[in-house]
This record gives sequence, structure tokens and C-alpha cells, in this order.
Amino acid sequence: MKLLVIGSGGREHALAWKLAQAPRVQFVYVAPGNGGTARDDRLRNIALTDLEELADFAQKERVAFTVVGPEAPLAAGVVNLFRARGLKVFGPTQQAAQLESSKAFAKAFMMRHQIPTAAYASFEDAPAAHHYVEAQGAPIVIKADGLAAGKGVVVATELAEAHAAIDTMLAGGNGARVVIEEYLSGEEASFIVMVDGKHVLPLASSQDHKRLLEHDAGPNTGGMGAYSPAPIVTPKLHARIMREIILPTVQGMEQEGIRYTGFLYAGLMIDAQGNPKALEFNCRLGDPETQPIMARLKGDFSKVIEHAIAGTLNQVELAWDRRTALGVVLAAHGYPEAPRKGDLISGIPAQTEQIQTFHAGTALVDEHLVTAGGRVLCVVGLADSVRGAQTAVYDVVNRIAFDGMQYRRDIGHRALNRKPLN
Repeated sequence: MKLLVIGSGGREHALAWKLAQAPRVQFVYVAPGNGGTARDDRLRNIALTDLEELADFAQKERVAFTVVGPEAPLAAGVVNLFRARGLKVFGPTQQAAQLESSKAFAKAFMMRHQIPTAAYASFEDAPAAHHYVEAQGAPIVIKADGLAAGKGVVVATELAEAHAAIDTMLAGGNGARVVIEEYLSGEEASFIVMVDGKHVLPLASSQDHKRLLEHDAGPNTGGMGAYSPAPIVTPKLHARIMREIILPTVQGMEQEGIRYTGFLYAGLMIDAQGNPKALEFNCRLGDPETQPIMARLKGDFSKVIEHAIAGTLNQVELAWDRRTALGVVLAAHGYPEAPRKGDLISGIPAQTEQIQTFHAGTALVDEHLVTAGGRVLCVVGLADSVRGAQTAVYDVVNRIAFDGMQYRRDIGHRALNRKPLN
């Protein structure tokens, strides 16, 4: 079989890497891919981003199926287009992808279906938004309504920060909208499932680290590291999340005439009493959560995707490596505001059973690997404990170098310092 993965990030590298392990897969095309996927003999980069051209390519090459990685092509309707051409594709339709492409849609949906989430209000009018924030006080959360690559959220600890975020997000006008939410305290977790329209198959739990700096300081980013499994997601909490958040979402979409297929990611806040609330939905795998999740997943993932497309996920049972996988993101100079490109990268080790380096913002220029985006690499380690995985990964990170390289030195700190829930 020949397969196609759409996207260029670390998530797509991890997906393609996992799919290519299946003996029956000849190779995996990655569109447009990155420097890491270009160096893997089992993967082939194709320099296409236009959706019609991608559909033409999939038909011409007789691609068995396509997996869509990022949110932008989903919001643009790539699944609708591929299905209209009779092509097999895994991902939500444009209508279903509104759960991510519009935070206002998602919040209203959660309210309609009694899915636990933070209280909120949405505004297109800046003076009204400012007035609301003054009445609510800080801390408070300001979110840009549309797609923002995981960075359109400001957790404002002071009113001045909230007002500045409103002005920035509404500056463009033209239907710009902000969603303002109550601040929720607790511990975050990422809960990702596969949905075939009817059946739901949970993936391993994971936890992301959104802030740029140690101790969860600095600006929000697309994610600076992740680990799996997340100890906070106990079997009891797992069952609650499925019952109170995931299943009502899939069933609620169906009730509204939208058949949800694809990955569904619920970003959760777990309070001190162990109660989960949905912070947001993504209609795709998380990045960097995908990298440690794929490192732990056993078996032929291509068969799982085939079942998902066929609507038979209820026939699938996933097997997981019992070890912890921990991934640390290495980001470019200036990330997240203005990442620099073109810095030479050195020191990436060969893949081992314990260590895998997934590429994101990299490119090959005259056979030299250089930075080409904000989050450059994600080094993932497998070990019997969080501490062991952390030690293995940072040993490798210390050997990788590029000018301005920045990364967090405390990925996994919550798992190491957790206190039991009340």
C-alpha cells in the first residue's frame, strides 16, 4: 500500500513514521513534509499543499488512504473534497471541524449538550468585551475565535493583560470575535480518541506543557513537550471523561446532523476534586502529544485507520507499551512571536529503540538540516518511569545544537511532583 499524510509538523512525522512500520505499507507520502521526513527512506515528501492537487495526486498514485494532520486543511474542507472524489480519508468534515475552527461554535455546542466547561461570553464589539472583563475581573481567559495554531489563548492574570489581548484579537475587524471564559484552576490533560461516526476508540492519555518557560511561565505556545500516560487520568477519571465529555460530544454532533469522523482531542482541566471540564476541542491529534503516543503504540496502525474509515472501530483493541514516553520540544530563536529560520542543526543522534527524534520546523538545504519553523524538533524517550524517560531525553537534547535553541528543562514535572486528588 501507498499512504498519504497531509502536513509538515512533528505530529505528521510521528504519524508517517508509525504508519510506515506496517510490513504491507510500501511507503508513506508526506505533503509537504519536512527535513526529517525527507531523510527517511520509507517516507516521501511531495511539495503539494493545494487541496485539489493533493486529491489529484492521491487518485493518480492510487493512495490506499489519506490521514489529515493539521487543522487548516480540515477547516478548508479537505475531507469533503476527498470523499467527493471517492478517496478514502480519515478526518472530520468541514462542518464537523467547526468544533476547533470556531471557539464560539464549540462553546455554544457544549452548553447545548450539557458538556462541563467554563462559563463564557463571546464578543465582536471591543467596548462590550472590555466592559465584560471589567465586570468579571482577573484572572480571566481571552481566546481568539478562529484557528490560531494553538497560540490564540491569553490567560490574563491582570486586567490590563486582558484588555490588551482583546484589542489585539479584535484589531482586524472583519468579523473577528473573542471568546472570554472564566479562569479554571487545576491540572490539564489531553484526552484524544478516534471516532468513526459511531464508535469511539480512546488513545493513551497524555499531558502537554503549553507555556514557553519552566514552571509554566511565559507565553502560551503550541506545546513545549508532552508525556504519556498522564498519571492524573486514573481509570475512574477516564470513565468519567468518556461518559461526560467525549460520548456526549459525538452523540451531540450526530443529533445536530453532523457525523463526526476523525481524531477528537479534548483539552481538559481537572480540578482539585478530580472533576473534569473541557477547555477546548481540537479535531485532530495534538502536537506534541502525538509523538509520545505514537512511540508507545504497538501493532499495525494502518489497520486501525482502515477500521476507522470503514466504521468498524468497535472491532479494534489497541496495545500500548507499558513504559512512559516523554517528548521535549526544541524551539527556534524568537519562538513563539517571531521564530528565526535558517539556523544549522547538528548533533541529532540515530534512532534507537529508546530514543526517537521527530522533526517539525526543519528543512534540507544543500543536504544540510536547518531550522524552518517555530518548533523545530521533538525528542522522545521511552523508559520504565517518568524520571527515566526524562533523563534519557535530556541526555540527547544536550547533544543537539542550533543557534538560539530554546527548550524547557522541566517536561514531566507534574507527574513527578503530583499530589493525590482530594
